[in-house]
Formats: sequence, structure tokens, C-alpha cells
Amino acid sequence: MDTDTPAETAERAAGLVKRMTLEEKCAQLSSLWHGVEADAGDMAPHQSEQTGGAVAAEDPLAHGLGQVTRPFGSARVDPAEGAARLAAIQRRVRDTSRFGIAAVAHDECLAGFMAYGATIFPTALAWGATFDPALVKAVARQIGDTMRSAGIHQGLAPVLDVVADSRWGRTEETIGEDPYLTGVLGTAYVTGLQDAGLIATVKHFAGYSASHAARNFGPVYLGPRQFTETYLTPFEMAVRLGRAKSVMPSYAANDGVPSHANVRLLTGILREEWGFEGTVVGDYFGVNFLHSLHGIAGDRSAAAAAALGAGVDVELPGADCFGEPLRNAVADGLVEEKTLDRAVERVLAQKIELGLLDEIAEPSAVVDFDPPEARALAAEVARKSVVLLSNDGTLPLKAAPARVALVGPVADDPAAFLGCYSFPNHHMRYDAESGEPYPAVDTGVAIATIADRLAADLPGAAIEHIAGGWVRESTDAEIAAAANAAAAADLAVVAVGDRSSLFGRGTSGEGCDAPDHALPGRQAELLEAVLDSGTPTVVVVVSGRPYALGTAPERAAAILQAFLPGEEGAAAITAILTGAAEPEGRLPVGVPARRDSPPATYLGPQLARRSEVSSVDPTARYSFGHGLTYTEFAWGEPELLSSAEVAPDGVIEVAVRVANTGERRGTEVVQLYLHDPVASTVRPVQRLVGFARLELEAGQAARARFAVPADLAAIIGLDGQWTVEAGALELRLARSAADTAPSLTVEVTGERRIEPGTRALETQVTVETGVV
Repeated sequence: MDTDTPAETAERAAGLVKRMTLEEKCAQLSSLWHGVEADAGDMAPHQSEQTGGAVAAEDPLAHGLGQVTRPFGSARVDPAEGAARLAAIQRRVRDTSRFGIAAVAHDECLAGFMAYGATIFPTALAWGATFDPALVKAVARQIGDTMRSAGIHQGLAPVLDVVADSRWGRTEETIGEDPYLTGVLGTAYVTGLQDAGLIATVKHFAGYSASHAARNFGPVYLGPRQFTETYLTPFEMAVRLGRAKSVMPSYAANDGVPSHANVRLLTGILREEWGFEGTVVGDYFGVNFLHSLHGIAGDRSAAAAAALGAGVDVELPGADCFGEPLRNAVADGLVEEKTLDRAVERVLAQKIELGLLDEIAEPSAVVDFDPPEARALAAEVARKSVVLLSNDGTLPLKAAPARVALVGPVADDPAAFLGCYSFPNHHMRYDAESGEPYPAVDTGVAIATIADRLAADLPGAAIEHIAGGWVRESTDAEIAAAANAAAAADLAVVAVGDRSSLFGRGTSGEGCDAPDHALPGRQAELLEAVLDSGTPTVVVVVSGRPYALGTAPERAAAILQAFLPGEEGAAAITAILTGAAEPEGRLPVGVPARRDSPPATYLGPQLARRSEVSSVDPTARYSFGHGLTYTEFAWGEPELLSSAEVAPDGVIEVAVRVANTGERRGTEVVQLYLHDPVASTVRPVQRLVGFARLELEAGQAARARFAVPADLAAIIGLDGQWTVEAGALELRLARSAADTAPSLTVEVTGERRIEPGTRALETQVTVETGVV
């Protein structure tokens, strides 16, 4: 790694740029999807349709190379052989370059390193359910260490999009519906990945998840206040607090301006206001989409000019626009060479910091992508992320039932635990026209199913497994067989949910958007048929988004929600069923009440909630932050530790004592919400501004203390600026967004405008243990 000071690095990069030809400069801004150019359209169907899958006539390395695209995530490769092959590519890149500059190698890491045989972690939505930033940071560090061992320099994660409508297929890739939770956990992931020596790439900047009708790539119509307060906040936290070194723009256009061409976003806000000093890398084919999908550029040269001028530094995954089209744009005067030089200097500065102008160490002969310590972390995240939605006392199982009916299409499918950016599901092939069930997937790592683990964890039970169809389709006979099995059992366990993949090949994942909140296929009918059997029924939902669960909230003995919990997910689920582990998760997204529930999050203002002026009730069945335990907690009265009056640049301190009064160990997640009764613009009824995990043994107590900067009450005022307004504020300590303790009221004594890039962004949390 480079040991130069930032000034020395910048000077060195600028010196190199002065000596480069136009061709060499453009090469540093482009990428090569090595060995998979012809197959790229299968993983990204819009590529072949919109870009023509053009392959350069000249040697793509003739003038150097900016980035190597997905050397492990594009095809099955042995870890050691892949590392050796990547090292060979790097030698060729360096030998070809006049200046001996290697390429940045990037890959995906949304649910672990997206490589065959690598540990498959729970999805980001499961991270959100843990409410545990320290754990998320440890996961990212482990993923980063694995990627670095293979020669990777940049990870395309985390996703910081805030869920607006959970019908969106990429909900599984998000951390949840709250910007503060997303920002805190996303920043933890950035820190962990970059502590391992990688460049973290936060995406998709910004507003991508708020697309019209929750359709992938759909247009976004966000007003400037909601855009800034909700959708930009997690990115500001990751950039300013986590010092993220890379940002990826969104595919979408907000109010008619595509992110890849948005000067105000990529230069004004990101660099000038927040002080970002890293590189902006285009999402795959996103630069060319300015021409082929958005229609704001007449050809690829114009697209290159628009993106580069806005602040995009690197085109991924190839050189559709930043190759010959960009050279032509410079030659024709569409792009000033100083604009090109600016991007090249940023890229070279990052390469210098990575040591890519120095000797590169040879990879180890033994590379382990799924070491025991990684599996242990995956198991911990899975355990902490499973949410107990309801329980009539059936769980934990006090004794093994004599006969168990295990029903449902995800009960014996290892791929059902994996997200769309896990290697197996990313490369899954499914012919939608054939109507055949999903093919068996070579997972590359050992993954037990619920059927496997339940048999091991309930050794005294006779377990009958009836799938009841598959995720997308079931017959009447299959549903009837499942119901009959349930009727003959002492306990029914129904496992329903998703099979994640891409672009319609799955029921969740990128391009797998849903028309409503119903379980895919006929799984809702299957669930109701089992409930009708009269047998006590435990429902296990393994999914990439929340689904409406029909009458199960009223009739099921218990309901567990697991958000695609990765390779150790089955063990986590059955450990909670049997009581070997405690349920610790909390919902990062609300669970809708009905399949036709309108898109809604807890963040809405008063008129977004149930009211007498509308016949439609958007209230979630289980709200953001909800989650039950196997023990009981007693809360003391909320305490205001600071003055009831606070200056607009001051800090408000509150606390609450929590005691575990039950007979088992358990985790309480204390959540702190802010309510602004009167403001100059319409406010959410409440929004999260802090949280604390209290892991308490039976009989133990602790106190959670929160120091809340008044800046967290700031709003985008009528003048378009961040402002702390004078007046009353209420702070609500809560178990969930729907279960709050009495409010603590403070008075802000004056008004304060906050200069861009200076707003305090995070509440400081202290947990005091040993409290009596």
C-alpha cells in the first residue's frame, strides 16, 4: 500500500497524467469484463439489447486498463486458480502499460464475496434485522479479507437505498425502510470493508428504490426535501463518517435527470458539500443508458460527455462509452481535456494508494473462500436476524412432538436461503416458459435445509416433508396432500417464501418486482389450507421482502421471519424453534396487513396513516422495529438527563433502564424516535434517531443512554437549507415504531441554519451494565 501523503499522491498522479496520451487516459477510465463479454447479456439482459454487446476491434489492453470486472463473480472458478489467473492478467496489464500501472479488480460483495465456494452471508435486509453495527462491521472485514486474498481491490457494496415500496425486487439488497438504520449499518459495513484494504462502493446514489410502482429502473419523482432528508442521508453518513472511497450512481432518473448525468448530485452535493475525494464508478452499462434508455444523449460519445462532465470517473463493466466514443468526444470538443484529466487523476490517486504502481505480491497457493471463522460469522448474523413475529407460547418447543408435518416449497431447498447476489442464485438459469420448477443449484458450499436441521434437532420426532408444490406454482392435489399431512401431525411447520435470482428468473432480487404483497405462486393458499387443518402451526417465512400472511397472524401458533439468511440460515431457524437460541431480530421493514395493502413505511406524516378521509388503511400488520423474545423485559420510566431546554447546536441526553425479568437470556432493542409536533414543512409522525441492543441474562438490568445532537432534528426548510427550527421536540423511547413509551419533551431555544457538509449525523449510544 502507498505511504505517500495525500498531497504527494495527488502530485504523483497529476505528473503521470501530464505524460499520458489521450488513449492512455481513456484506458484508465474503462474496464474489461474478461472472458465473459459474449455471455454478459445473460446476467444483464439490458446489456445485449441496449449496447449491442460490442467488442473492441483493437487489443483492449493496448493502452492500459482501469478496472478488471468480476474476475470471480462471472463464472465458476477454483479460488487458487482464479487468483493465479487474475495475477497473470495483472502482469499483462502492467507489461502493456508504459507506466507499469495495474488495474483495479472489482467484484460483488452484497451477501459475501460473490465467488463460487465463498461464504454466503445473509442478505443486507438480514443485517438490518440485527440492529448490530459492530457485527456488520466484523462481517465486512471478514469479506474484505477474503477478497484481498484473491487479489480483489474494490467491493461493490453496500446498498444504501431506503425501501419505499417493498414490492421492489431489490428490497433484499437494502438494509431497510429507515434512513438512520441504513446509514449506521451501511457506514459500519464501509468501515469494515475498507479496514481490510478494499475500496467500498456505496450504491445506488440516489433514490433508486423510490421508483414509480416499485419497478426496477423505473422513473423516480421525489421532491427535493424527501430526496435529501430520506434518500441522501445514508450516503452522507457513509461518505462523511465512514470515508467511503467510491460511489456508484443509480440507474434511475429523478425528476427527469438520470443520476449518471446529474452534475448537482455527483459534483455539487457529493464532492463540494460532503467533501468526497474518491472515485465515482458507473453502474453496469449505466453510462450508455443515457443514450439507449434515457434518451438524453444522441450517441455514445454524447453519453460519455454527459457522464464525465457530471462526475462519473470510471465506466463499468466495459468500455462502451469511455473507450473510442470518449476519445472521439475529446477530439470533437464535446469534452474538454481538463475534464478528462480530472477523472484520470482521481483514478490514479486511488491506484497509488492501493499500491498498483508498485510490485504486486503473488497470490498464495492455497486460498480458502469459506474458512471456519467466516461460517461462524454467517451463523451469528443469521441467528441475530431471525424475527419472531408472533407466538402463543408454542415456541420454544418444550419437547419434540411425536409427529411433525414439515410443509412448504422452501423447507428442503438450500438455494431458498440465498440472495440474488450470491454466486449460485446469480447464475441460476430458469426457463419461465417451460413452467418447470427451479433447477437444483450447485451452491459451492455446504448448506443444510430446514428439513436437514429439523431432523437433527428433533431426533425423537417422526417428520414428514410435503413440499406442497414449488415457489411459483402448486396443484390442488399438492396443496391437499400438505393439508392432509398437517391434519395427521401433532405440529405443522410451514416454510414459505422466495427463490431469489435476477430479471424474472426468481421471485425476489434484481428485476424480480412484485405486483402486490402476496406470497409468490399459490403459497398463500397452501398456508391457509394447513391452518384449516386445525393442527398447531408454526409459520417460517424465508424471503427477500415482507409478505402479507393472510389469517396466519390470528391463527398460527407462531410466525418466524428470516430475510434470506445465507448458508447457516437453516441452523439459525431450527435453533430458535427448539429454544437452543433466542430470537433477537427486529423488523427492518414493516410486514403488510393484506396482499393489496398500499405501499407504505412507518416514516409517513399523519395523513399517510389511517384516517377518516380515506377508505384505505395502510397500517402494517407488524411495524418497523417489531420483534418478540422468549423472555420478558421491564422498562423503567424514560429519563431526560439534560436540560428541558436545548440550544440549536446542543445535545439532548435521554436514558431508560431495562431489566430482564424472565427466566431466559434475551436481547431487547431500545429504539429512540423523534417527533416534531410543529414545523415549517410537513414532518413524518416520527423517525428513528438512535437504537441500542441490550443483551441481558435472566435477572440482569442495563441502562441505555442516548446523546442526540439537535442537528438530528434539522429539516430542509422553506429556503431549501438544512435548518434546526425553534420549538418543542418529543423523544420517544420504544420497542418498535408502534410500541412507544411516554414522550420526553424538550424546547429548542433558537433557530440555526447548518452549512452543507457540517451536520452532526449520529447519536452517541452508551450501554451501562450492572445496573440495579
